[in-house]
Amino acid sequence: MSKPIWAIHGPNLNLLGSREPEIYGRTTLAEIDRGLARHAAGRGHPFASFQSNHEGAIVDRIHAAGQSGVGYILINPGAFTHTSVAIRDAFAAVAVPFVEIHISNVHRRESFRRRSYLSDLAEGVITGLGTQGYRLALEFAIDRLEGVDWPGAAGLEQA
Repeated sequence: MSKPIWAIHGPNLNLLGSREPEIYGRTTLAEIDRGLARHAAGRGHPFASFQSNHEGAIVDRIHAAGQSGVGYILINPGAFTHTSVAIRDAFAAVAVPFVEIHISNVHRRESFRRRSYLSDLAEGVITGLGTQGYRLALEFAIDRLEGVDWPGAAGLEQA
């Protein structure tokens, strides 16, 4: 059986579809997760998603991924991107590869959003591509699990 892929969504992402639609669009989190689950299943990978507004719950979920044999995590850490050493340490501890995703282009927003505590540990960072960023992250994760190389991703194991 193929390794599972988990999506972890941070604070306020439960409000997608109604929260600042001029920045985040009108797609809901449930719609994103349904699309990801459908696509992962079509490629033979189990998929699960989790959303929390609480840092400790996200840390617990990352720990669980390490204990459950999860192959990849897709994470939009939301505001915890810029503040959470705990989430960073959880990823370092479990060594599950992950892709960091941001719906908006954080580099075109407030300066505090440009600092990520996670990106140097991530295999990739997708920012500013709207909700399509999730689909691209899933494609990348599946391909990597299946041994497909991506241009520019070579040598990640040595980084």
